[in-house]
Amino acid sequence: MKTIGIGFHFEDLPVGFRFRSAGRTLAEADLGSFVNLTWLTEEVFTNHAAREGMSLPAKVVPGVLVMSFAEGLLTPAIQHTGLAFLHADLDVRAPTCVGDTIHVECEVIEARTTSKGDRGLVRSRNRVVNQHGLDVLVYTPLRLLRRRDAA
Repeated sequence: MKTIGIGFHFEDLPVGFRFRSAGRTLAEADLGSFVNLTWLTEEVFTNHAAREGMSLPAKVVPGVLVMSFAEGLLTPAIQHTGLAFLHADLDVRAPTCVGDTIHVECEVIEARTTSKGDRGLVRSRNRVVNQHGLDVLVYTPLRLLRRRDAA
C-alpha cells in the first residue's frame, strides 16, 4: 500500500528545481505563544504601547518565528524523507508583523550524495515572501535526505 504525504527524496531535487509552499497569516496569538514559549520577552515584541525610540513597527514578530513558520510550511516537502537539518545561513531582510501572510519559495542550489550512498545532501535557497511580494527572510538550509533506493 502506498503512503500519501511523503516528501521529496534526494533524487527529486536536482540543482535548479524550484517549488513554493502554501501561505500562512501570522496572528496575534502566534506572537504571544512564541514569546511565551521561548521567553523572548524583548520589549520590541511585547510592548506595543511604548514605541518611542523603537525602530521597528508595532506588532513586529521575531525573525526566528518567521523562520520557524517557514520550516512548518515546508514540512510536507520533507515529511518522512528528511533525516537532518544540518546548517543554515539566515538573512532577515524586512520586518514581518502580525497580520502579514507569508509563503516560502525554494530553489535547490546544491545536491550531492553522501559517502554512504543511501542518502544525499541538499541545500536550498529559501525566500520567505510576504503578501506584498517582498522578501522578508532568506535562508539556505543544508538537509540530509533519504534516497529513493534506500526508502
